This record gives sequence, C-alpha cells and structure tokens, in this order.
Amino acid sequence: MTHKLTFIFALTIAIVLPACAQQNNKIDSKDNKQVANPQEKKEMKTLVAYFSASGVTANVARQLAEVSGGDLHEIRPEQPYTDADLNWRDKKSRSTLEMTNKSSRPAITGKLSNMTDYDVVYVGFPIWWYTAPTIVNTFMEAYDFTGKTIIPFATSGGSDIKQACSDLKAAYPNLNWKEGKLLNGASKDTLEKWVKGL
Repeated sequence: MTHKLTFIFALTIAIVLPACAQQNNKIDSKDNKQVANPQEKKEMKTLVAYFSASGVTANVARQLAEVSGGDLHEIRPEQPYTDADLNWRDKKSRSTLEMTNKSSRPAITGKLSNMTDYDVVYVGFPIWWYTAPTIVNTFMEAYDFTGKTIIPFATSGGSDIKQACSDLKAAYPNLNWKEGKLLNGASKDTLEKWVKGL
C-alpha cells in the first residue's frame, strides 16, 4: 500500500510541477510583454520643418509630410520677407545683407514646444546664394537635435543642394545628417521612393 501511495504521489508531482512551471512562464511572458518588449520597434516620429519665401518649398514640404506621415512645421520669420527683401540683385536688400553676413540669425516666431518628441527631422528651404538661408541656422540653433536624424531638402532656381548640405554639416558637425535632396517639382512617387530609400 505504501508503495502504491508513493507511486501515486510521485506521479502527481511529475504531472503538476511541469504544468505549474508552464503556467508561470506564460504569466512571466505576458508580464514582460506588458512591461517592455525588447523586440518591439519604437515608432519613429517625423517632423517636416521648412522655410519658404515664395511658396515653392512650402508645396514640396506639404507633400513630403503626407508621404512620410510627418507633422508639418513652418519656420516663420518674425518679420516676413517682402518682394523688395528678396531682390537678390539689390546689394542692400534684406536677403542680400543676411546672406553676406554668415553670423546673421533672422528671428523666428512660432517655436515648437515638443521638438523632443521627434526622431527624424526633415529641414527644407530654398537655395539662396548656393546655400541655405541664414534663417535655417536660426532654426537649427533654437533646438537640441542630439540623437535625431536630420535630412535636408531644398528647392532652387538653378543651384544644387551640395553646398548647402556641406555648410550645414560644417556648422553642426555633431548632428546625425542624412544626404539631402533637391526636390524641384518632385512628384509624389519621387518623394515616396526617396523617403523609403532613406
């Protein structure tokens, strides 16, 4: 009789213990998933910030925000540019004076309060004097871009974006810059391919 009881007891333990262990693993696994799943990818939040004097860059930025699923933010000058300000043939025009003074930092308005939320920031602008307008520097110096991916894009009447990208990288060498792109008249399909390729 004692042998039978011992056998039954051993059999019961052999069946119950693995079942309990399996149940505990499920609970642990479930709890771990609720607390933090290391395999779960963090969703990258995107911002498309742009300065546009005539509306051309603004149109591209709107399409880019749609394609990338990003939030749209205009880099707005505190003092809007007039047609006279933008006359590059006039050596005394506002834009000419700003671009010949590399320390120029035109004031901006409508500063973002949630820049820390973004992981990827597209920065768009028209090419002025072969590079980015100095108001873009104002924007870059208004926030902490540490740990973010910065991607320049531009529109231009004739210049490419290479000099602008070089100047931005030289001015802010510690930031994570991706290759910029000139997006004159870019179609939605072109923008989608570019964003996916990044």
